[in-house]
Amino acid sequence: MSISLVTPNVTAPAAASSTSSTAASTNYQTMFLQLLVAQLQNQDPMNPADGTQFVSQLAQMQQVEQSISSGQDLTAIRQDVDQYLASTNTGSVSQS
Repeated sequence: MSISLVTPNVTAPAAASSTSSTAASTNYQTMFLQLLVAQLQNQDPMNPADGTQFVSQLAQMQQVEQSISSGQDLTAIRQDVDQYLASTNTGSVSQS
């Protein structure tokens, strides 16, 4: 049985907090893959693990990666909006 991991191209925003969450995501991904390989190497050849279990684990990992990416994107959008609002001083406009 061959398993291939498909990871999306993720671009990290320039913020320091997103850099740390990208590093954490990479660490979690590496740890997950190491555990998956160890599980494959150490399984009982007379009673191999179910393939659907591995596919389920890969799907869960993909969902975690997408959640992290979405969080990074939202953080970048919020920072851009905050910068825009600060530069236009919309808070000081009064209605007549």
